[in-house]
Amino acid sequence: MLIIGGTIALSGCSQYKAKNAATIANPQKAPVLFNNSFDNQASRNQGAWGGVYMSKAELAEPTTNIVDVRSITKMSDDASMQKWLTKFEGSTQGKTGFFTTNGKKLYDDSCAGCHMQKGEGAQGAGYYPPLADNSKMQSKYYIISIVINGLRGMPSFHRMMSDEQIAAVTQYVHSDLNNFTDTVTTANVAQLRHNFPPGSDPSE
Repeated sequence: MLIIGGTIALSGCSQYKAKNAATIANPQKAPVLFNNSFDNQASRNQGAWGGVYMSKAELAEPTTNIVDVRSITKMSDDASMQKWLTKFEGSTQGKTGFFTTNGKKLYDDSCAGCHMQKGEGAQGAGYYPPLADNSKMQSKYYIISIVINGLRGMPSFHRMMSDEQIAAVTQYVHSDLNNFTDTVTTANVAQLRHNFPPGSDPSE
């Protein structure tokens, strides 16, 4: 913007355009129709940037995912799943979570990835405390509570393990990774299990 002799002169390319010159913001010449004989592609061509128009029939349909889940092979029909079914000692029929009640296997499958095979813990991108030779593991209720509720970055196993499974993995950590001698029972787990499990956010 320049001030010349008390008069303001606007600089820029807009001052050179004719008054009725076409711009991107001008309305499209072809009308956009909203009826059952609607042309979707035409509406996309005529619409605003990023605008996608749908017919009444399309809008009336139930919402769907971008991926049609009906086209995905069911887990029970997937041949590549068999090795995992063997690993978890079970089948996919009507079950979720873990299938075994062997404490060591539950530890190997769900805990060793972070706390290491012998419970020695690890440190790197995160800190995974050692479970072996750890005086906190003397309290079976401490272990049960953390397995049920999670702690910091560790997820909750409330929905994934039964009372029997939580008791089994707790017994393994309590007695095998440490040398404590209390017996862990399903009744111990039931004492701490509650009706309102924590959310998927590990911080809850």
